Amino acid sequence: MNESNSNPANSRSITTNQTGLNEKLDEVVLRHLNAEFKKPISEHTQIAFDEINAKVKAFGGDIILDSCCGVGESTANIAKLHPDALIIGIDKSAHRLEKHDVEYKQTEEGQYILARADLNDFWRLAVEHKWNISHHYLLYPNPWPKAKHLQRRWHGAAVFPYIIQLGGKLELRSNWKTYVDEFARALELAKLKTQVELYQSDESITPFERKYWASGQKSHRLVIAL
Repeated sequence: MNESNSNPANSRSITTNQTGLNEKLDEVVLRHLNAEFKKPISEHTQIAFDEINAKVKAFGGDIILDSCCGVGESTANIAKLHPDALIIGIDKSAHRLEKHDVEYKQTEEGQYILARADLNDFWRLAVEHKWNISHHYLLYPNPWPKAKHLQRRWHGAAVFPYIIQLGGKLELRSNWKTYVDEFARALELAKLKTQVELYQSDESITPFERKYWASGQKSHRLVIAL
């Protein structure tokens, strides 16, 4: 997907070969909840984490994660909502992050850091170093709508237990309700309860959100204190 689409009302709806929750969801989530994730940490993520970790340890206020931040517009907007916190926007794409200063930078309010990293590694490092997260935003992650790609969705990935261990107030939004429903079910399998709700606002805070709403698509979200 291209976050800088010149026609914001041109965003296609999700197409999927699933009907309802993925039939393998429970099996996959339970396996990950009961297994250790042993993937080696990538070097570039370790370097990025070490630099940010030094700033986190020196900062006295709340720490907020904006995961899958894309071009970082959401990170800057979240910084406005939480001016006393340190906001950390993480995305795996250097190409998207490089667009931040050129096209998407917001007014200088609040404080935030953007970094390129693999979240499969970054989240585990944050848990290992006992970060005290106050909020965790997961806004419009890639839905991977084909049924065979369940384990590419965050709730179907081996790293899912670490999202829970990060703690804080988690807010997930998607234009595909099934994604949010599946995430809620994955949390339920981890003995955590939450509700899925329609999300509407006068202002969008990410380019994807702006595109989806302009093309008539709705957002759903879940919010849970972990």
